[in-house]
Amino acid sequence: MTRRTDTMIKLYYAPGACSLSPHVALREAGLPFELVRVDFMRGKRLETGGEFVDVSPKGYVPAVVLDDGQLLTEGVAIVQYIADQKPELGLAPPPGTLERVRLQEWLVFIATELHKGLSPLFMPQASDELKQAVKAKVRSRLELVARSLGSKPYLMGDRFTIADGYLLYALRAFQRFDSGALPGELPAYLERVSSRPAVKAALEAEGLA
Repeated sequence: MTRRTDTMIKLYYAPGACSLSPHVALREAGLPFELVRVDFMRGKRLETGGEFVDVSPKGYVPAVVLDDGQLLTEGVAIVQYIADQKPELGLAPPPGTLERVRLQEWLVFIATELHKGLSPLFMPQASDELKQAVKAKVRSRLELVARSLGSKPYLMGDRFTIADGYLLYALRAFQRFDSGALPGELPAYLERVSSRPAVKAALEAEGLA
């Protein structure tokens, strides 16, 4: 497979949104990229002018455009693409291995049980009763993550992967709505991930530091 490590990736993001995951992946991989902010408070307008839906008809972040004009959407797909541009960094195990499937297992779990699971909390019309039920369900999923993590530094073991960058977003999003302590070793894990230079740079660039 030909890997284009000189590709200038344009990442469309919103501060604090799930686009934080590919943002972190890009910085961890050391790939050249450009950030384009999407202002959802102004009808999905781009800071550079124009409408985001003219770039990505789906209308939500993250989205990336490669220097040849190809559009990539969906965070789980984007971060795997990014990791595969620099396989020597180990941000994802090699394709075709069981370890890669385990990584995808984590990515899908975070996407469906944590990321999507939190979505009702962002709905202004959601009742307090619904929000409490959602937080309880997501917390039960985080307890599963905490038990699986145990004393490991990262989800896949000793090495940081793109799954950790995605879990970073999910944990930060959960903490916006729940002031309780994270289960198990997740507080130490979150501090460990947040202290990585690439993560700190991404948070600072998005005004989240």
